[in-house]
Amino acid sequence: MKKTSSPLFWLPYPRPLITGRLIRRYNRFLADVELDSGERVVAHCVNTGRMEGLVAARGRVWLSESDNPARTLRYTWEIVEIGGVLVGANTGIPNRLVRGVLEARALPGLKRWTEMRAEKKYGENSRVDFWLKEGRREHFIEVKNCHLVYPDGFGYFPDSVSERATKHLEELVEIVRQGHRATVIFTAQRADTKAMRPSDIHDPVFAAAARHAAQEGVRFRAVRVVPAATGLLVEKEIPVDLEHYATEPMKAWREASATASGWVQVKRAPAA
Repeated sequence: MKKTSSPLFWLPYPRPLITGRLIRRYNRFLADVELDSGERVVAHCVNTGRMEGLVAARGRVWLSESDNPARTLRYTWEIVEIGGVLVGANTGIPNRLVRGVLEARALPGLKRWTEMRAEKKYGENSRVDFWLKEGRREHFIEVKNCHLVYPDGFGYFPDSVSERATKHLEELVEIVRQGHRATVIFTAQRADTKAMRPSDIHDPVFAAAARHAAQEGVRFRAVRVVPAATGLLVEKEIPVDLEHYATEPMKAWREASATASGWVQVKRAPAA
């Protein structure tokens, strides 16, 4: 019998999520949602990207509810269902997941640290997501979120041009040249991701920078996250493919997702 590995980390939600249907995403950070109760609410969309293929009208979504009276928006968009697959939509979650994995010392090669800091300053006006002290060496870790998976089963990052992500890679290369370690960890927030790739179709500059960084000694790793209404499971490590690949299929898939991507710009948000 084949032995199955244990999950890496489990992050529960403080309370079960609330279900509804997406009406629209607008002004980038806002989403109108019709709850199953029939109430229409405005939710915070914690995602600066296009959310390619995830913004389908009447799509099934899950929201978290805050009990903080000081918050402007009571609800946060956490999960969306696409083709029967639950996809994590909150880009504020991956750092919490990776922190949990690091603290659990669940990933090979990332277990023997003696000190950890988050948001440590480095490079040219940048902050690294996590800094580890490993004996006399320092280890700099950048976390990148992925929610775009194409029919080939690969997760692609980014889903739009990200000059900031490219800048991070260039700075990690300098870190390695100084004798330290540097790792990029992709968090694929959907269970149908078999492996990760840098996206040549969305940001060829980033993809080229990733391949160059790997040649210079920056490591690339990825974990698969399975979202649920009660929490997020960091299931396992998955491969990162940095080889060159044909982009023609991705162009067609991208065009097919155009109507379920991005957001509309409106002058003012309607009342909930």
